[in-house]
Amino acid sequence: MTTYTGGCQCGAVRFRVSGELKDSSICHCRMCQKAFGAYYAPLVSVRGADFAWTRGERKKFRSSNFVERGFCGDCGTPLFYDIPGTDFINITLGSLDDPDVVKPVMQSNTGRKMSWFHALDGLPLEPEPETPDREDAIAASNHQHPDHDTKSWPLGEIS
Repeated sequence: MTTYTGGCQCGAVRFRVSGELKDSSICHCRMCQKAFGAYYAPLVSVRGADFAWTRGERKKFRSSNFVERGFCGDCGTPLFYDIPGTDFINITLGSLDDPDVVKPVMQSNTGRKMSWFHALDGLPLEPEPETPDREDAIAASNHQHPDHDTKSWPLGEIS
């Protein structure tokens, strides 16, 4: 059985999923765009899998009469999309410790999809910096939770 872990950027909220992730998708609706601060929302269902929150409490926002969205109240990372009263939630693909392991298999609400998405691969690449000083400084001062479970976070604190 495959196990997936994930959580928010600051590490205050963590989760674990054991089993199959299903119906991975990209939603282009305007609510998802606003909730993610992005052009789309990548989500995956945990229906039928063993899902547990392993650290922290989520904040929730009722974005419509039908949908509840969850996020970390400390860093704001979007974590889930829920339809209360159903037997599953959808977690955000970007909050997985290894988001590359789940490839979206469908898109929804494409009426709000950005008209220029088809041209993204043709955009020029930003040149690599001549000196790595900025990237090294960012890496040395990184406060982001690592992409794996930790006994406590921030380091030295008991959770």
